[in-house]
Amino acid sequence: MITKRIIPCLDVRDGKVVKGKNFEGLQNVASPVELAEYYSKAGADELVFYDITASAEGRSLFTDVLKETASKVFIPMTVGGAINSVFDFDRVLKCGADKVSVNSGAIKDPSLIPQAAKLYGDQCVVLSVDIKRVDGKFTVFSKGGRINTGMDAIEWIKQGVANGAGEIVVNSIDTDGVKNGFDLEMLSAVCDAVSVPVIASGGAGCYDDFITLFKALPKVDAGLAASVFHFGEVDIMKLKRKMKDNGIEVRL
Repeated sequence: MITKRIIPCLDVRDGKVVKGKNFEGLQNVASPVELAEYYSKAGADELVFYDITASAEGRSLFTDVLKETASKVFIPMTVGGAINSVFDFDRVLKCGADKVSVNSGAIKDPSLIPQAAKLYGDQCVVLSVDIKRVDGKFTVFSKGGRINTGMDAIEWIKQGVANGAGEIVVNSIDTDGVKNGFDLEMLSAVCDAVSVPVIASGGAGCYDDFITLFKALPKVDAGLAASVFHFGEVDIMKLKRKMKDNGIEVRL
C-alpha cells in the first residue's frame, strides 16, 4: 500500500511566509528558509513552496530564496508561482525544485502542460487548481484566487491530466484557512475523475481532519496544510503516529 504524504505549504510573499483566510488577509509568519529547514527535519514528506503574488503582480518567481531553501532541504520540493513557460520550469528546476506547480500559467496557455511533460516527464508537472463553488458548480479561479475563469474545475483537471500533468493539487478556496476540515465533496469529485495522485489542500484545523480525509477518501494521496503546521497546532510526527494508529499507511 502506498504511504500517505503530509506536506506543509509555504506561501511566500516578499520573501516571507504568509497565511490568510479564503486567500485574503495575508499575514507574515516566518522566513521560508528557516521554516523549510525545520519541516525537513520534523518529518514532512515533501514541501510545497508558492510565490503567491508573483502571477498577480506579473513578475518572475524569485530564485535567491529558492536556491537557499533547496540547499537546506532534503525532501522533495514542489515550487510554483508565475510559471508561464518551459523556461520557467527550467529555471525553477535548476534552483533545486523536484517538481513544478502550474496554475494561472496553464490556464493562459494550456499547451504549457504537454510541453513541460514532454521535456521533464509527467512526474515533474503538478497542476494546482484553485476551486470555488459558484452557483453550486466547482469553478476554476486564477491569479491566486482573484479571477473567476468560469471554467468547470473537473473538466479542467481531466484535460490537464490528459495533457501530461502527473499530480493534482486541489485548493479549496471555500475551506482555505477556515479550519473546519478538508473539502471532501470537492476532493471526491476530483478523485473520481482522474487516476493520478491527488493532494488535498484547504481546511485542515486539527489532527482529526487528516484522519477523516484519508479514511473517507482512500484515493487522496496527500494532505497539504499551512497555518496548522506554522503555528504549532498540529505536530507532524504526532499526526503521523495518530494516522498509523488509525490504520493509515505513513512514513515514520
